[in-house]
Amino acid sequence: MPITLPPDLPAFDVLNREGVMVMSPDRAATQDIRPLRIGLLNLMPKKIQTENQFARLIGATPLQIDFQLIRMTGHETKNTAAEHMEAFYRPFREVTDERFDGLIITGAPIEHLEFESVTYWDELRQVFDWTQTNVHSTFGVCWGGMAMIHHFHGIAKHMLAEKAFGCFRHLNLAPASPYLRGFSDDLLIPVSRWTEMRQDEIDAVPGLVTLLGSDEVGPCLVEDPGHRALYIFNHLEYDSGTLKEEYDRDVAAGKPIAVPRNYYPDDDPARSPLNRWRSHAHLLYGNWINEIYQSTPYDLAQIGRP
Repeated sequence: MPITLPPDLPAFDVLNREGVMVMSPDRAATQDIRPLRIGLLNLMPKKIQTENQFARLIGATPLQIDFQLIRMTGHETKNTAAEHMEAFYRPFREVTDERFDGLIITGAPIEHLEFESVTYWDELRQVFDWTQTNVHSTFGVCWGGMAMIHHFHGIAKHMLAEKAFGCFRHLNLAPASPYLRGFSDDLLIPVSRWTEMRQDEIDAVPGLVTLLGSDEVGPCLVEDPGHRALYIFNHLEYDSGTLKEEYDRDVAAGKPIAVPRNYYPDDDPARSPLNRWRSHAHLLYGNWINEIYQSTPYDLAQIGRP
């Protein structure tokens, strides 16, 4: 089944060319089923790239998905055209009375700031609390996941001496988890961050379960059943060339940046990088969508109720 997107959203044509089934809202309205309502709270500066990455993953399941784009109310983006934001995004204040089967909260390039120093932190805390009454399952990604686990459990993020940058080997720590159904015993995951969450601090919180972790870059995927949430601190959603774009950008700007590890063949930036995480990305988000489908109420109004 397809993902429902506005036909003039750039992701519509991108995914259609890739063979992902996409459907306009008018066509979806003729089908006698209830699609899963999945929101994307997009905090990344490159909105369109991020839309494509997540729409590609959640649109690959056998279920119909109603994909909704959300932005922070009081924060204006400088990297995406105002016309695009006006046409496709709604501010959070306009969706507070609505309910969603799932919500993805992306990362943001503001790791150097304390959470409380982020200009939209107060509203983001409202979003986190709102998920407990209006969202069946929430997926926090990179900084978004760090912010959620900090909000709900007080766990701090810690600055790294150097950027964790590249593709790192991760271990499957919970093979029986439904979110890791079909996963290998270990896998490569793209990482791009200046901060980390520490495993001992996560282990100190009852109920949190680390599903994926790395000896080199620490915990990656954490389940929080008490808040119906997953937190992933790395980037399975990345395209093949995303790390290359980050590397090339910093090189062009004269910033000190190491070649991303285990990314280019023979660590040679002159060669094309190989994507070795795509299948696990589809597995993870497909498993998340399946778990939502199996457990969410048919009546959206019942989401968040005891």
